[in-house]
Amino acid sequence: MNISEAQEIIKKKYFDRDSARGLYATFTWFIEEVGELADSIIKMNRNNIEEELADVFAWLLSIANLLNIDLSEVFKKKYVS
Repeated sequence: MNISEAQEIIKKKYFDRDSARGLYATFTWFIEEVGELADSIIKMNRNNIEEELADVFAWLLSIANLLNIDLSEVFKKKYVS
């Protein structure tokens, strides 16, 4: 699976809910997940780290979807070109 495919999966599953919640609240959820990832890293709990990385990625994709930004394209533009 590539980034675009992952972003589309999240869009199909969560876009309506994320839109209703709004960008600010969705961003707040993202920050909460980043905090949970930080806690897992501090505790060096590998299983939780993996889970929280997936959550952070999913919420990042949700934010990109709300802003109509293709993360795959902006990543390539910034890091590959």
